[in-house]
Amino acid sequence: MSKIEITFPDNSKKKYESGITPQKIAEDISQGLAKQIITARVNGKLVDLNHPLNQDAKIVLYKFNSAEGREVYWHSTAHLMAQAVKELFPDVKVTIGPAIETGFYYDFDKEVPFTDADLEKIENKMIELSKENLEYHRQELPKKEAEQIFRKMGEDYKLEILDEIPDSETISVYKQGNFIDLCRGPHILHTGKIKAIKLLKTSGAYWRGDSNNKMLQRIYGVSFPSKKELRKYLHNLEEAKKRDHRKIGKELDIYSIQDEIGPGLVLWHPNGAMMRSIIEDFWKKRHFQENYQLVNTPHIGKAGLWETSGHLSFYHDSMYAPMEIDEQEYYIKPMNCPFHIAIYQNEKRSYRELPIKYAEMGTVYRYEPSGALHGLMRVRGFTQDDAHIICTPEQLDEEVENTIEFSLEMLRAFGFEDFEIFLSTRPEKAVGIPEKWEKAQLSLKKALDKLGIEYAMDEGGGAFYGPKIDIKIKDALNRSWQCSTIQFDFNLPERFNMEYIGADNNSHQPYMIHRALLGSMERFFGTLIEYHAGNFPLWLCPVQVKVIPISENFEKYARQVEKELKQHDIRSEIDHKNEKVGYKIREAEIKKIPYMLIVGEKEENSNTVSVRKHTVGDQGTSSLTDFISELQKEIKSKK
Repeated sequence: MSKIEITFPDNSKKKYESGITPQKIAEDISQGLAKQIITARVNGKLVDLNHPLNQDAKIVLYKFNSAEGREVYWHSTAHLMAQAVKELFPDVKVTIGPAIETGFYYDFDKEVPFTDADLEKIENKMIELSKENLEYHRQELPKKEAEQIFRKMGEDYKLEILDEIPDSETISVYKQGNFIDLCRGPHILHTGKIKAIKLLKTSGAYWRGDSNNKMLQRIYGVSFPSKKELRKYLHNLEEAKKRDHRKIGKELDIYSIQDEIGPGLVLWHPNGAMMRSIIEDFWKKRHFQENYQLVNTPHIGKAGLWETSGHLSFYHDSMYAPMEIDEQEYYIKPMNCPFHIAIYQNEKRSYRELPIKYAEMGTVYRYEPSGALHGLMRVRGFTQDDAHIICTPEQLDEEVENTIEFSLEMLRAFGFEDFEIFLSTRPEKAVGIPEKWEKAQLSLKKALDKLGIEYAMDEGGGAFYGPKIDIKIKDALNRSWQCSTIQFDFNLPERFNMEYIGADNNSHQPYMIHRALLGSMERFFGTLIEYHAGNFPLWLCPVQVKVIPISENFEKYARQVEKELKQHDIRSEIDHKNEKVGYKIREAEIKKIPYMLIVGEKEENSNTVSVRKHTVGDQGTSSLTDFISELQKEIKSKK
């Protein structure tokens, strides 16, 4: 039998007999690895572990702790759930069941919604089936044969999906036990690998997200290779409920979203507006220091602008309907990019002026389906901390490196410390010449390597217009939140014919880097709230000190204390309520105000304050001068 050469991620190589599978390769490395791997990427494509390899290949083996491993594991569990539902409710029709970031779901056509008792039955049936070690068997069929199978089963939704696939295309199905599903795969080897399952909730969902279609019944679930991991997940789920930014945002009076105004449109209350102002002031100061130029742009633009940019072609479904002004169509902006380019093109540019770095807190509007809206995380109107770096090829490496460092520094200022970084490369469908893609990808990679930053490759995960770096933060519950993006764009410079005059006196097209450090202010706020559970760093808190007089007799002294605090730029307010001190302290704790100053006869006579710290308690008595000095140090440290 012929030999093939397998190349591993560390570039080591080994010869194997042709036809060997990823599972056998894992067993050759170690039995421990063989028990843990979920899927493999062979020459850039995810495959089943029993997929035979008949030619030289690059291989990556994935465990459950990888994004690829979890996706395959959870998608396989979705198939197991569909099997359990069909065995318990034979008349139910199955639709689709993908893996999602937090587990999986499957949509079913069932006239009567599932009950909690149904979920318990389905979960028990899944556990029963998992113990049977049913193999996930892949089969490839001609389209007509696949149609015959699903027509005989009465699975109308599968037939609808098949109807959209070209007749010449080979169809893949997966079967475990007596259940068969239309699926590209890959899947785990057998159901026995699914050790711990929890079905979380049910909801209604329109077929293909279209309200004109039938309402289906969706079941959400999650699974793990061990019960310990499931227990930890469920514990974190409860903790996440306590940190929910929608709950805390209301408790701390930060924002609201009201139906009378419109879904997905945020009203910033005084506390939220104060925090936004603090963040934006810091953001502006640091951008000036990094040689960015601030710009401001309109909320609407002529249709021709969005035709040139390509948004009307590629992004139309996310844009709001046009309005007519002076017999011309205008669109509300979904992005700031074309306006920044217009500023750049307002005059001829020389290589001596580059890099040019435009930055804007620009509010944009995008249509999100009502079912996708989620507090501050998915909204219809949001403000991006947008910037575009326009530079020469020679400046590229330095600008990328500076931008990565700037991104991490900004995020650390808000208390974030644990990051996941991904480098996304050219997808199959892309604009721009390959040489530029290679240079851009190499620039991103070199910068990450030079800075000694760990990152994962997301092969083919770039946008069609350029490669990118995504920076995600991880919180105390090990959840990942998308924040910074550093994105090349080969599309807009070509579409708008951007130029600069080089040292050779000829015209050249510059490189352009889109860059958002915080992302959208709305999503960043939601992340900030949940990351800190509302216990913000002192420098960010809308109210840093609550002054609590023990009775109305000491309100005059309380006002003197408050005045002194404000003269030193410390945000404070007095609790004037006619309540007992204990009540006022509890209320300040609920509002998560960092410091409380209790003032009464003793404090007034000695010109001091009694200090309490949020979640810590009594800190003793201090002179107001010393307290202010310590507070200023803490604010300056941004901790």
